[in-house]
Amino acid sequence: MSHSSQHIAFIGGGNMASAIIGGLIRQGMKPTQITVVEPFADTAAKLLKDFGITALPSAGPALARADLVVWAVKPQIFSEAAAPVMAHTSKALHLSVAAGIRTDSICRWVGTDRVVRCMPNTPALVGQGMTALFPCASVTAADQQLVEQVIGTTGQYLWVAEESQLDAVTALSGSGPAYVFYFLEAMTEAGVGMGLSAAQAYQLAVATFSGASSLAAASTESPEVLRQRVTSKGGTTYAALTAMEAAGIKPAFIKAMQAAQVRAGELGDEFGKA
Repeated sequence: MSHSSQHIAFIGGGNMASAIIGGLIRQGMKPTQITVVEPFADTAAKLLKDFGITALPSAGPALARADLVVWAVKPQIFSEAAAPVMAHTSKALHLSVAAGIRTDSICRWVGTDRVVRCMPNTPALVGQGMTALFPCASVTAADQQLVEQVIGTTGQYLWVAEESQLDAVTALSGSGPAYVFYFLEAMTEAGVGMGLSAAQAYQLAVATFSGASSLAAASTESPEVLRQRVTSKGGTTYAALTAMEAAGIKPAFIKAMQAAQVRAGELGDEFGKA
């Protein structure tokens, strides 16, 4: 990414754009190689303070320099945001991080089919993201490599072969951080009820989640085997898991993720019409 002639434009300068911009700058990209269109003054001020980037309040000819355009806009305003950009960026590669918006809509709005759609998640903000990527047919190997260099600054990534798989990705990793936070809330609440302070309970819960995830990542064994290792018959873990099974937590959790998958599909239908 250190290639000095490379230029990247971001449409939208919020959290996800900032996570990627921060990663690019850490990798040696200069702020002058990055153009951001950000109409909100507060967000623009933050970009200037954090990265030394002066954002444009609206799309203009400066965008014509971009080799890559990253769409970091809310799904409901994508089509509206694309109209003024399209005139300047027909030769660029386009990368969309807008949830739910399908490539047929994106290609129509940006006026090219060199489009990669991705589903990132918020741990990208601390370089621990998990992003799934889907390339349209006319995206080249070199295009994919450029996207990998950009997204790789925020954590891990994987390519999917079917666009419909992105709805499943949305349900798993896209919305997934919220499930972890939900469990952290419950563990903290339980800890307080058992006589720990909220700070103690939260520290224990967060460290347990990150530690168990690191252990799973480092192990070749399945989560079932890892779980069984911690669970001796008749012990404390066994008591907890038996209560979870009785409460139907696993099927309820699976059902919740299916609801997220369905909603991801609906967003594509809803906002992809324009």
